[in-house]
Amino acid sequence: MIVPTMADMMSQGKQPEVLFWVGAAGSYDDRAKKISRAFVKILHEANVDFAVLGTEESSTGDAAKRAGNEFLFQMQAMMNIEVLNGYEVKKIVTCDPHSFNTLKNEYPGLGGKYEVFHHTQFIHNLISEGRLEIDNTTLRGKRVTFHDPCYLGRANDVYESPRELIKRLGVNLTEMKRNKSSALCCGAGGAQMFKDAEKGDKEINVLRTEDALETKPNIIATGCPYCNTMMTDGIKFKEKEEQVFVKDIAELIAEANNL
Repeated sequence: MIVPTMADMMSQGKQPEVLFWVGAAGSYDDRAKKISRAFVKILHEANVDFAVLGTEESSTGDAAKRAGNEFLFQMQAMMNIEVLNGYEVKKIVTCDPHSFNTLKNEYPGLGGKYEVFHHTQFIHNLISEGRLEIDNTTLRGKRVTFHDPCYLGRANDVYESPRELIKRLGVNLTEMKRNKSSALCCGAGGAQMFKDAEKGDKEINVLRTEDALETKPNIIATGCPYCNTMMTDGIKFKEKEEQVFVKDIAELIAEANNL
């Protein structure tokens, strides 16, 4: 599976249609790497001319900014903007809502103005343009519930594109009692994945997993690698690994199309 870098493309005098921003989780976490690979397979299936930065990609600075270190954030952001602008990047797609939010909403003020898409938005556009079809027979009849990532939903008001993709799979989409703007955070965005709950409190990812399990799902669909980690840990805590699977929407589409 060939994944060209921007440096390779530019050395050949080519400008790709879109830059795939892989993100820290999608680059280094073994579970999240599977999401990156699934999305790359979809891009190939749709004949999308894309590239990655490879070793030139660095942290967006999101974690530093959320932790209150504005100086470190701006330093990381300016380094990335210099690279992106040097390659004259216009369009970016990412599987990480944290990167999506930072690139889309916080880089413009520092000179980094790009058209930024979450991968569910980009895949939805590919379908609308007739460049990709989804097989709705492979997963037909499965009960699926979708967990809204905070930085996709509440931060950017993107609720429908992931749900429309799930519906195209031919599955039974069942909403949790707390969904869309009222969805409970899995905890990753609030740094809860790096600490234990306060004494006497239940871990927030377990609370969210209980919301999901109330829908009696076969699959918990996610649109964020960090949400995927938190919900997977929740399923393990509830000892439901054999009955319920946590998968990114890109993975479900790749599975449905036998990619």
